[in-house]
Amino acid sequence: MLKITNLETVYSDIILALRGISLEVPDERIVALLGANGAGKTTVVNTVSGLRKTLDLTIEDGSIEFDGMVINDRTPHQIVSMGILQVPEGRKIFAELTVEENLLIGSYSLADRGDFGANKDLVHLYFPILLERARQRAGYLSGGEQQMLAIARALVAHPKLVILDEPSLGLAPLVVVEIFDIIHKINQEQRVAILLVEQNAAIALTVAHYGYVLETGRVVMEGQSEALRENQDIREFYLGLNDLGTKKSFRTVKHYRRRKRWLS
Repeated sequence: MLKITNLETVYSDIILALRGISLEVPDERIVALLGANGAGKTTVVNTVSGLRKTLDLTIEDGSIEFDGMVINDRTPHQIVSMGILQVPEGRKIFAELTVEENLLIGSYSLADRGDFGANKDLVHLYFPILLERARQRAGYLSGGEQQMLAIARALVAHPKLVILDEPSLGLAPLVVVEIFDIIHKINQEQRVAILLVEQNAAIALTVAHYGYVLETGRVVMEGQSEALRENQDIREFYLGLNDLGTKKSFRTVKHYRRRKRWLS
C-alpha cells in the first residue's frame, strides 16, 4: 500500500533529515517505525502526509508511492482524499470545539456525506467515552480521551492507511495499554493499515507485524516484530534489558551510541 524508496529530505535547503530510507506498509498490516528523539520519525510522517511547504521541507531524492501512485508532489488535502490520515504527535485536537464537532471536521474528505453517521457510530463502538462526551469541549478531555478523539477523527474519514505519530506520548501506562489494544482491534476488525511511529518499542512491537528502526535519518534495522523483540540490540537499547532479562541502568544503556553494533 505505502512504499518509500531511497527517500532523502532536506530542511531549509541545508539540513539533511532523511538519508535514503526505504520502507513498506502492506495492506491491512501494522508497521512500527521506532527510534529515539531526533531520529527522523516525524519527518517521515510529515513527508508522507505532504506537510512540507510550511516546514520548509523538500524531497531531494527518492519516491513515495501509495496504491502504486507516486505522491511526492501531492498536497496534504489530496493525500487525505486518497485515504492517508495522520494522527499527529501531541494529538492536535480542536480544543475550543466539541467532541462532535471534531469528528465532523475529520469527515470533510468523505465523498458521500451520508457515510458520516455510520462512521461516527463505528468509532463510538471503539471509543464509547466519546459518545458520552459528545457535547463537551474537547479541550476539557483527559489526555487519554484526547488521544482517542484524535484517532476517532481520522477513522470517520474511512481511511485506507492511518499514520499514528507517538500515540503513547504523555499518557499513563494503563491508558497506553488500553489505546494500543484498541489500535490492534481496529486493525483486525476494520482491516485498516497502520504506520505506527513510536519511541515506546516495548508496546509498539506487541501490536505491529513488522518494524523498522530509524537512527539519524537512516533505517538501521528491520524485521518481523517477534524477531526484533528477541534481538539483543533492541533488547538493550530500546527495551533496557540485558541477557538475563533484567533492566540495565541508563548509564549503561546510553553507551549504545558509541557501539551501534547494527551499523557494522
